Amino acid sequence: MFDAVRNNKRIVQGFLLLITLPFVFWGVDSYFRGGGGAGEVARVGDSPVSQQEFAQTLREQQDRLREQAGADFNPALFDTPEAREAVLDALVVRRLLLLHAAKSNFAISDAELIDVIGSIPALQENGQFSKQRYVQALQAQGLTQTGFEAQVRQDLTQQQLVRAVSDTALVSNAAIERIIAIQLEERLVSEAIIQPAQHAAQVKLAADAAATYYEKNRKQFEIPQQIRAEFVVLSRDGFAEQIKITPEEIRSAYEKDASKYAKQEERRASHILIESPADAPEAEQKAARAKAEALLEQVKKNPADFARLAKEHSQDPGSAVKGGDLGFFTRDGMVKPFADAAFSLKENQISGVVRSEFGFHIIQLTGIRPGNANGFEEARHAIEAELKLAAAARKFAEAVETFSNTVYEQPDSLKPAAEMFKLPVQQTGFFDPANRTAAGPLAGNEKLFSALFADDALKNRRNTDAVEVAPNTLVAARVAEVKPAELRSFESVKAEIEKMLVAEETARLTYKDGEDKLARLNGGEAVPLTWGPVQTIGRQPMRGLPADVQRAIFAVKAGKLPAYTGVRLPGGAYGLFRVSEIRSGGKGSDDARRKVQRAQLTQLIGMEDFNAYLEALRERYGVQINRAALERGESGGE
Repeated sequence: MFDAVRNNKRIVQGFLLLITLPFVFWGVDSYFRGGGGAGEVARVGDSPVSQQEFAQTLREQQDRLREQAGADFNPALFDTPEAREAVLDALVVRRLLLLHAAKSNFAISDAELIDVIGSIPALQENGQFSKQRYVQALQAQGLTQTGFEAQVRQDLTQQQLVRAVSDTALVSNAAIERIIAIQLEERLVSEAIIQPAQHAAQVKLAADAAATYYEKNRKQFEIPQQIRAEFVVLSRDGFAEQIKITPEEIRSAYEKDASKYAKQEERRASHILIESPADAPEAEQKAARAKAEALLEQVKKNPADFARLAKEHSQDPGSAVKGGDLGFFTRDGMVKPFADAAFSLKENQISGVVRSEFGFHIIQLTGIRPGNANGFEEARHAIEAELKLAAAARKFAEAVETFSNTVYEQPDSLKPAAEMFKLPVQQTGFFDPANRTAAGPLAGNEKLFSALFADDALKNRRNTDAVEVAPNTLVAARVAEVKPAELRSFESVKAEIEKMLVAEETARLTYKDGEDKLARLNGGEAVPLTWGPVQTIGRQPMRGLPADVQRAIFAVKAGKLPAYTGVRLPGGAYGLFRVSEIRSGGKGSDDARRKVQRAQLTQLIGMEDFNAYLEALRERYGVQINRAALERGESGGE
């Protein structure tokens, strides 16, 4: 799952620690501002969760996801009851853990605190903790060292409590073997498909069938009310198109930070890892080194066997399955001993045994991408784009409030806002809530789209609010024209109805025939069918095999074979499936698979244990949710 060389062992082993530590430089100052303000959305024991704290956390989560998702981020996802409730639940859980940790006297030593802060990459320089970076980072966030360290200590204390529960999960070898056996089980299956066409000749519609259906389902044939809208878009990218950058500005930016435009050298390597933590007993370390040296001798004798030996012996599961391949990486993308060795090799050369914090490596260099320091001419277009974007971001930030106020204060037209910012008023085609094709960019944002169908927008043709539809992009719209709903005539839909009724009756007859044949097969009767070739079906998703068919095949009991099952298929067909043989899985499964399954099952059980523990804490301390206040709470969106 993970390449051992790429990932710090603390991160691999300390998953639960990461669920709170990403606050570092992502709004950590929020933890030190008082709740205060407008009422409570929840109370945990005697500790209130304020509206201000809730709204602030919601905004921080939104900012964090915007950073991760980039252009794919949709702020409307946060403007839902489910999103608000999820954020509040996270706040309640945090408060429960902190209350209980305090009552249970959990504590973090100064040494542990120093170790964690020193390991934060943003606070390091050349792999070592930098006091200067630490101070600068705190100043940038407006934090004090005392306050920041108090919060880190608090979060680590909370995680100590989490691990005390989740890390005690145990999984038996029998359970592991059973899971592997289930996962690897295979079934030999043949299929016989009954097609609707086989029953089409039996279908005779009554003369008035289509008319009767039309009268009973008139609503189905209504063309709903449609609207045509106009809209204006205020965006950072739009401003960027208007901005002109002078050659002098480009040259100045280049000279200030020429190293920024240099491309680092990248190398590609494969490795064989024999695990041996630095704190392992000396005897274990000697045994691991001996194994690595023995493998090195084999590699030296026949370098072409490197990939095979990596698959068979490497203890890095993420790369072993790929013959040890780690792909391309920069020097700072690997731990220092590994990087030093890899960047000292020539292409296709094999290293000696290299010791890192993960164990003993044998490294084969398989590719080199040279770095280069871009000259001014090579970098000028990138610099110009960066300067435009920065200037546009400033202009956009300055314009947001004015734009929003203008479309709100002059609600009968978008022209004032468009003229103020030199924006075109764009038009859509006609669309309705179910068919958004003609709505263009308005279709992708639920808040904006719904606002166009609100009473005020339809009756009074008022502007919508300016809505953030993407990062650095605001859109305001208004209804330009309304086309009332109308009923399609019977003559225009008669053929369509008749075709649908024939298809439904044909599918019904096909299903009835299939179920009858299935019952006869399961009763031991010989049924004349054309069975296809035998196929081997596994439990993992298979291309071309519908999930409901796969589930039905594996639901067949293994007591007596052949056994049969049937499934309704798309298009009105019916599939009969004959299971002729069941092959048990798990025999001879390798240690790597067992290790992965044990880790996954242990994590699952640990999560279940922890959820049960949280429920007990809720009972003990009491949790009250103010639903009315939650619904009124700020969404954090624009």
